[in-house]
Order: sequence, then C-alpha cells, then structure tokens
Amino acid sequence: MERLSDAENEARMLKGELYHAFTASLSAKRERCRKACHRFNQAGDASRRELVRLWRDVIDDKSPMPPVGANEEEEAVLLQNEPYVDGPVKADYGFNIRLGVGSFINVNATFIDTCPITIGARTLVGPSCSFYSGGHPLDPFLRNGTNGPEFGGPVDIGEDCWLGGNVIVLPGVTIGRGCTVGAGSVVTKDIPAFHVVVGNPARIIRKIEPKERDPKLSEEGSDVSTVVSAAKIAGPL
Repeated sequence: MERLSDAENEARMLKGELYHAFTASLSAKRERCRKACHRFNQAGDASRRELVRLWRDVIDDKSPMPPVGANEEEEAVLLQNEPYVDGPVKADYGFNIRLGVGSFINVNATFIDTCPITIGARTLVGPSCSFYSGGHPLDPFLRNGTNGPEFGGPVDIGEDCWLGGNVIVLPGVTIGRGCTVGAGSVVTKDIPAFHVVVGNPARIIRKIEPKERDPKLSEEGSDVSTVVSAAKIAGPL
C-alpha cells in the first residue's frame, strides 16, 4: 500500500478504509489519548465536575464546561447530561468516542476507536466491556505487522440498551435501540431493536415485547420474573 499524506491517511481511517496506523501523526494522537486516560484513571476521589473535565480531555472535547453550580444539588443538575464513566478506561484515540446523555460505562472499558464508537442515550454498559472498531487484513503478507495497513468499521449502539459485563462488540456492528446483550457475549453482526442476545457469537433468544418496554409501566407493575430473568442474562452493572 502506498504511503499517504497524514490528512488522507486519517481520512481513510475514519472511513474504514485501509490506512497506516503507525505514522508519526497517528502515533502522537494515540500518545495524547494514553496520557489523558492515565490522568482520568488516576483521578481517585475527584469531584463529578473534575471527572467530567478529565473525560472530555480523553475524548478531546474542547466545548465549554457547564457553569459551576452554587451547591451540590445545582451542580448535579448542571452536569446531569454528561455521561458517567467509571475508570479505569482504555482508548486509542478518544476523539472517535461519543457517549449519549445519561449513559453509564462501568470499570475497565476498552475503546479501540479507529472508527467512530457511538453509545446512545441512557445505555448502560457493564464492567470490562470492549468496543473494537479496528481490524487487520486476513492476508498475513498484506497485514505485515506494524508495517502493514489496518482498517475499521464504526460501532453504533442505540439508545436504552443494556450490555452485561465482558461483552465484546466487533467492527461494523450496529445494536438497535433497547437491546439487552448478555454477559460475556461477542457481538459479530447487527442486532435489530428491542431484542435480547447472548453467546459467542451472540444470537437472538427473544424479542422484547411492547409491554416490557412501555416507559409508562411503573416498577410495581412490572413482571418480577421478567426483571429477574433479565438480570440473570446481563448481570449487574
């Protein structure tokens, strides 16, 4: 594969085409993200605001922070649209990660964000989940270690999903809105909205019926057996 300009090489990466990962430019961007992840992971007992700031540094988000609240309650309201991310976390570039309002990422998440990784609003992600939007050629001679090209495919997880612990999502996969992915599953292909999947590779075991996803249903009105079954599939957050 011919050598490209830095701009063209990165454009090809973002489009999922063959590109070179070990250029000086992309190596520097991964190093920036590595250092930002380290700062986030070392935050310890930092305030919610500081964690939001550090996470924005990881994803290279330079937009203004919300104004500072006069008290804890006001701070909580001002920051309520920011995602919750529990460290430690690992990412390659950071700038390709997009987390929706009210989403939650538990500990030990890995983002190989060669291409965009999008996680929708209110989606819950269990511990030790991995999102891989990068890949390598099958031909070992083309692959050629760090001297060969790589490619990728976007990962798109819809709103209101629940991923149990140790789930792996592979490049090019779309998970529709409202899905539950069982703990330990490896998602290799698209999942339609409102389905439950488990296994390696993940397979559909049933559809989530309208009565189970009606937001007007109260907790008291829900079928306890359905709630318990879901917890057994996906596990705790």
